[in-house]
This record gives sequence, C-alpha cells and structure tokens, in this order.
Amino acid sequence: MTERGNFGTKIGVVLATAGSAVGLGNIWRFPYMTGQDGGAAFILVYAVCILLLGIPGMVAEFVVGRHGASNAVRAYYKMGGRWWSAIGYMGTVTSMIILGFYAVIAGWCLQYLVASFMGNLHGDANYVATYFKTFSSAPWQPLLWTIVFIVITHLVVIRGVRKGIEKFSNALMPILFVLLLVIVVASCLLSNAGKGVEFLFKPDFSRMSQSVLLDALGQAFFSLSLGTSCLCTYASYFSRQTNLLKTAGQIACVDTLIAILAGLMIFPAAFSVGIRPDSGPSLIFITLPNVFQQAFSPTLGYVVAILFYALLALAALTSTISMHEIGTSFFYEELHISRRRGAIIETVVCCAIGVLCSLSCGAVDISLFGKSFLDCCDFLTSNILLPLGSFFTCILVGWVVPRRVVKDEVSNWGTLRVSVYAVWLFIIRFISPACILLVFLHQMGFV
Repeated sequence: MTERGNFGTKIGVVLATAGSAVGLGNIWRFPYMTGQDGGAAFILVYAVCILLLGIPGMVAEFVVGRHGASNAVRAYYKMGGRWWSAIGYMGTVTSMIILGFYAVIAGWCLQYLVASFMGNLHGDANYVATYFKTFSSAPWQPLLWTIVFIVITHLVVIRGVRKGIEKFSNALMPILFVLLLVIVVASCLLSNAGKGVEFLFKPDFSRMSQSVLLDALGQAFFSLSLGTSCLCTYASYFSRQTNLLKTAGQIACVDTLIAILAGLMIFPAAFSVGIRPDSGPSLIFITLPNVFQQAFSPTLGYVVAILFYALLALAALTSTISMHEIGTSFFYEELHISRRRGAIIETVVCCAIGVLCSLSCGAVDISLFGKSFLDCCDFLTSNILLPLGSFFTCILVGWVVPRRVVKDEVSNWGTLRVSVYAVWLFIIRFISPACILLVFLHQMGFV
C-alpha cells in the first residue's frame, strides 16, 4: 500500500481545501440564487450562515479527518465505531455520484470554451438556446467531454497529495482568482453596471422570508462541500500543527470572496442589458452568452466569453480533484493497493456514472421517478445525502466522541488557546443539527 502523504505548506492546506469548496456552486449557483432571493439581503443571511454554521461544520469534519488520519470510512470508524463508519461510506458514495454528474456539466464548460474560441456562440437568444439543447442532447460529443474531464482529474490525483493535489491547487487557485478579477473589472466598467452593484450590496429587507433563510443555509452547506467527506479526507493530510479553526475561517473567507466576486462578474453585465441572472440552471449556457454579446463590443465579448468558460472549467477542476481523492484514498487504503490502482478504480466508476448522466440529457431515455438520471443524481446528493452526512457528523462529534478527544484536536493538544471552543461545541451539538434538519425538510418540500 502507498504511504499516506500530507500537505507540505500552510498555504497549500488553505488553497487545496478552498479549491475543494470553490466550484460551480460559487460561480453559477450562488449568483442565480442571489438573483432569485433578493440580492444583498440573501448575501447577508448567507454570510451569517457561513460564520455561525459553515465554519463550525467544517471544523467538525476536520476533527474527524485529522484524528483518523485515513480515508473517510476508516476515520469515522476510529471516531465512533462500526456503525458510524456508515457516514464515511455514505460520503464516499456521494462523492462518486457528484463527480459523475459534475463532470458532465464541467464537460459542457469545456465545449463552450472551445465554441467561444471558435466564435460559434454568436447569435440571438433562440440560436444560443438551440445550440445548448442540440449539444447537450447529442450522444457522443458531451460523453467525450465528460470522460476527458474525469481523466484530467485522474492525472492530477495519481501524482499524490503534494505533487498532485497541493501543487495544482497552488497554481489553479491564483489563476482562477486573476481570471475572475479581469472579468469583474470588465463587467463593472459597463454602462448601467451600477444597478447590478447596487442590487448586490444594497439590501432590500422586504425580500426577507423563510425561504430566503433556508436557501442561504442550503447554499452555505453546498458551497463548503459539507457532508461529502471531502473536508474529512483533506484533513487527514493536515499536520498536528494545523490550526483547524483558523484554517476553516480562511477557507470560508476565500470561498465567500469568490462567490461575491462571481456576483460582481455577472450582475453588472446582466443589469447593463436589462437581464436579471435568476434563470437557474440555464444561466451559464443560455443566458450569459447573450449577456456577453449584448454588453460588450464584439472583440471584448469574444475575450470575456473565453475567459469566463476557462474560469468555469478551472473552478470545476478544483472541485473534481477533491471528489476524486475521496474515493481514491478509500480504494487504495482499504484494498491495500497502490494509489495509482485506487485512482483507476475511482475513475472507472465515475466514468460509468458520468456516461449514464450524459446520455440521460436527451440521447437516451434514462430516467428514475420522472427525472433524468443526471437530475436524480443531483437531487439525491444535494437534497438527501449531503444534509444527512452533515447532520450525523455533528451528532458524532458533539455527542458521541469523548469531549477530551474533540478538545485536543481543536486546541492542538493544548498548544492553542481556543476561547470560542464552548461556543463552537454548543453550535455543533444544538444549532447545526437543527438548522441542517430544517434545510433537509425545506429541500424535500416539507417546510
């Protein structure tokens, strides 16, 4: 069996783990949810959810991961015993399903990157909508891009923690940030861009409602990758000197900053041409190509479109790397094989899921419960498995694990003064489980 690696630097820890959180959830889901839930009011609630619930939840998963120093299944087993290892199994399966359908959408981003470069996205709204429908329902082209994206992810993961995950995260995250800033500047310089900025930062509290609160809670957990065993797996590579609470805060700050910058990238451009980016899943592939054509000059619109889809592909890659590592570490540690063979098993499984998800978008009728296979995978993971994983992790850390073990991990065995430990533990024991349960009931349609 391959010896376990670990992150080599503090910045590597933050960038790699932040990269696992930063993805299409920040650059696509956050803007359209902000658009449909009232702009700045939603962002304020979201920020509070990150501070009071997201960061404590991250620390709870860090505690399990670093204490276990192994794949998620074994880490939960070490923390709570045989029954609690089910959380690790659930997280591992969840990550495979997510990687499978996520790679389909990431593959669409690659296609749109190529199409933007070739100038194939110029046309009216009907043309762009038809282009997307024709491409996404085709049998072979989306399938090819899906497999390409999973293979790219595979090639990063097989290089190990330091030479693969940490090295590529250290390169990809700054590139992603620079691309984002370039498009933000271009967007904010447009005429009437101020309306988009105002919508983003001037709260309208009349829009506040129970639905906005629950949507913000759900987005906070989704954005930070809580419940996937991703944070647990990455924490297994943390050193004993890593400050878990500080690291969680830094990751949350990076993740939230990227989300707000994504809003600054999209809202000013959309408002400048009279379009509100609240069109849900069609935002990336139907609404925004039209926005770029109308808001910018032909040359600048061409450049912005290329940069935007390159940005999306990079953001997706930082997330798929972390998803892949969860299964890879499980297979090579539990089957006592090399990392390379573990990664191959993970890649084959995820490619199989990705193929079914891609074909279900129109090429072949693969559906369950009236939904396409891709939509079923999305619903199962986002609405059921992620909340359950987060809920039971809070119960385990807050109520089952001996208090001394938890405090030793959070305080680095007494070497750190953690003045908010009692507050954090109270949140994990009482507040987080209640809020996660509300999110779960909301997403299932009961609240």
